[in-house]
Amino acid sequence: MYNLFNLHNGEEQKEKVLANVKSSIAFAGSNVWILACAILIASVGLNVNSTAVVIGAMLISPLMGPIVGAGFALGMYDFDLMRKSLKNLLISTLIGLVVSFVYFLLSPFKEAQSEILARTSPNIYDVLIAFFGGLVGVIAITRVEKGNPIPGVAIATALMPPLCTAGYGLATGKFAFFGGAMFLYTINCVFICIATYAIVKFLKYPSVGFVDKKQEVRVRNWITVITILMIAPSIFFAYRFIQQQRFQEKVKSYVNKEFESKGNTIVYQKTTYSTTQPRKIELAFLTRKFTSKQIAEENKKLNEFGLPNTILVIRQDSAFLADASQQKIASNEIQNSNNLVISELNKKLEKYTFETENIYKEASAIIPELKTLSVAKSQTFSQGDSLKIIPVALYETETPLNKQRQDILRNWLKAKLKVDTIEIFNRK
Repeated sequence: MYNLFNLHNGEEQKEKVLANVKSSIAFAGSNVWILACAILIASVGLNVNSTAVVIGAMLISPLMGPIVGAGFALGMYDFDLMRKSLKNLLISTLIGLVVSFVYFLLSPFKEAQSEILARTSPNIYDVLIAFFGGLVGVIAITRVEKGNPIPGVAIATALMPPLCTAGYGLATGKFAFFGGAMFLYTINCVFICIATYAIVKFLKYPSVGFVDKKQEVRVRNWITVITILMIAPSIFFAYRFIQQQRFQEKVKSYVNKEFESKGNTIVYQKTTYSTTQPRKIELAFLTRKFTSKQIAEENKKLNEFGLPNTILVIRQDSAFLADASQQKIASNEIQNSNNLVISELNKKLEKYTFETENIYKEASAIIPELKTLSVAKSQTFSQGDSLKIIPVALYETETPLNKQRQDILRNWLKAKLKVDTIEIFNRK
């Protein structure tokens, strides 16, 4: 059992490992060009939201060298190696910031994509990834057979993307992005270094020169302080991340039960999560319209779904116009001519709407496969460029309905809506 977990099995000679570590620390000549190119590739990948390009940049990045070197220096109390490692890490970080800053400054496309946003909110999970990824990387470095963990470690610990995201934050003036990305970059650097230190001490690499007990304790205390400083805010951010995910899940449950399961087609949905202001759910529907009273009732239901301090906003310009006109009529603030205009608009709007209350429930009793169903009227051009109104039904199922089931649904809708023809389409 001891041999099963014995890290000394397959261990490379310590002198060779140290020589390799020291050679990977220096940033001059080819290493600088490789780093600059990797930074540029990663910046392009973040800019166009390409995960594959970002991964490619991680694989060719030489950023791990100085961090691992600092971990070895810390574990061996080699303060000369520590100074060289930190100096080169600072140089490589500045190169990364400058190259990414210039790229994003010149790039015409400056919208923050999901690949960028993913690097702006670090949490405790990033700490775990950096530490255990660092452990794997250092264990691989100290083996005779290096194997294939190194590329995986380069991808998992992700030093390059947060550094490029920090450059993006500087170039676009989004300093919250810069701060979050630099914190993630610092987390990765610190915990890869701490993981390296742990393996170096476990494998008993010899100290360089004489180190008294007091100096050793001082180093350990500094490591403890730095670890706490990194972990404390990470736990807080992780808590916020979990709360936000739970909020999104509750919103999804609310929208599904209150609207989608009743056959309402949602054409727009946006949620805004905040810890300081009321949270917001914004929806827009294909056909359904709400009165102010109905919207107020829906807002009252939010507490039942575990969504306190949340506001529901339903975007429906025509409904807002109708409500506004009624209020103005009551206060004699609108003229009769405007009333006529609104009345005419409402009549035209009626041509494109159906009374679809409970239509999904009735249809699902006939076609159980249905997940959602909504009906509206669409206008199209017939011969002579005249407009023709055609009913359209949008349904959703796990798998498309066969022709026979489609005919059953079509015929039922014709009878239900009292129309001669209707087009049906699967939303997927």
